[in-house]
Amino acid sequence: MGQTRMVDTSHGAIALRDTESDGLPVLMIHGNSSSGAIFRNQLKGPLGRRFRLIAPDLPGHGDSADAMAPERTYRMEGYAEAMVELLSLLGIERAGVFGWSLGGHIGLEMISRYPGLLGLMITGTPPVNTATVGQGFIPSPHMGLAGQEVFTPEDVETYARHTCGEPFEPFLLDVVARTDGRARRMMFEAFVAGTGDDQEAIVATSGLPLAVVNGKDEPFVDLAHVASRPYANLWEGRTIAIDHSGHAPFWDRADAFDPIFERFFASLSAR
Repeated sequence: MGQTRMVDTSHGAIALRDTESDGLPVLMIHGNSSSGAIFRNQLKGPLGRRFRLIAPDLPGHGDSADAMAPERTYRMEGYAEAMVELLSLLGIERAGVFGWSLGGHIGLEMISRYPGLLGLMITGTPPVNTATVGQGFIPSPHMGLAGQEVFTPEDVETYARHTCGEPFEPFLLDVVARTDGRARRMMFEAFVAGTGDDQEAIVATSGLPLAVVNGKDEPFVDLAHVASRPYANLWEGRTIAIDHSGHAPFWDRADAFDPIFERFFASLSAR
């Protein structure tokens, strides 16, 4: 999987996996209450040899430290600033970004913060603002967990199983249980307060290449709403939905997802 190490940042120590390939650097940002370990299939497979895949654990997640200043870090724009700082510390001036769920929102926030961003792929992430958030997500009895600070063991299992789907592995429970609960609550509170960028406006005006890839059986995101958004530079001119896949197509349908990932980021290598 490449080297795993810690990098000290102003947000706290960040753990990352790095395939150390000579290819285009691609930062892979995981979702709420997960970790970079969720990208195991890509890190260990051919993509990890073709591209330099860098999969950090967000502050308060996985093997990273809890945020040094939670009010600063535990919000979409705070995470984006932490990721930009991490790339700078790694000496990476130009990179692509893949973001899953919360990670996709973080990637959208990076567009105005990282001049070296070559392109962004998002999965399980509806570009929304505070006025359209109710349209971008599908009401679900499990959605409330995304902003809940304290989890019971039952909450841990419910969240892990519904966000990742199959195949289910025990480490998915571990990463949910480890997450700093303040990260969920404070991120959700900051989003509701409208502290970040207007993500609908970002995708409608940014000329950055944007790939939108989802599982066709996505349980949390309204795919019709996502497809209907105005995009300034939507890759291949359409949003992509993968058959027989849910919220995490890179996990449950890597066979279908990985070729799309490779095609998009290969197209950025020539930029």
